Amino acid sequence: MSAFFAERWEQILSASWQHFSLVVQCLILATVIAILLAALCYRSRGLTSAANNVSAVGLTIPSFALIGLLIIPFGFGVLPAVIVVVFFAVLPILRNAVVGLAGVDAATIEAARGIGMSRARTFFRVELPLAWPVILAGMRVSAQMTMGIAAVAAYVLGPGLGNYIFSGLSRLGGANSLESVAVGVIAVVILAQILDAVLVIIGRLTTSRGIRV
Repeated sequence: MSAFFAERWEQILSASWQHFSLVVQCLILATVIAILLAALCYRSRGLTSAANNVSAVGLTIPSFALIGLLIIPFGFGVLPAVIVVVFFAVLPILRNAVVGLAGVDAATIEAARGIGMSRARTFFRVELPLAWPVILAGMRVSAQMTMGIAAVAAYVLGPGLGNYIFSGLSRLGGANSLESVAVGVIAVVILAQILDAVLVIIGRLTTSRGIRV
């Protein structure tokens, strides 16, 4: 495998960067979407239940099947890959965002409103910071999950390391087939650990000391 990597290290590093970039950008977009949805529904028990049910049901959808279905309206390329990664990335973050926001002490919210904070300011200055550690935990779960899903997205010619995995699987028994699969899988695992470490650092920098766990 070392010889395989040595011959193709530039292409592997390029594919690794594309893979990492795809997941990070989709994770950011998914976080924004999840927080917006959670902000709309966390005060309603019915909507909260609906959001949790959607998250649970969504996670049962096979990613490969969803990618196949998206080929019909969107064809091959980056767009269906982005849609699939964002879809699955939203689900854990949405559930955690709803739980985190709903868990903010009502007395704290009332105190903020009592000193003249508007509803929007209370949300962004009080509720969201208090719920942030729980939301960040959902982001870490989402990042690990979607790192693998992004590899599956190579089926629709999406960018990233999945191309090495599918290329190797399509010619099992041939020259360098196992090396191709191994490089893709190992690189995905390494990238997942790097992204998780980055999120841990972000959590330390963005979470108030009083609510760190």
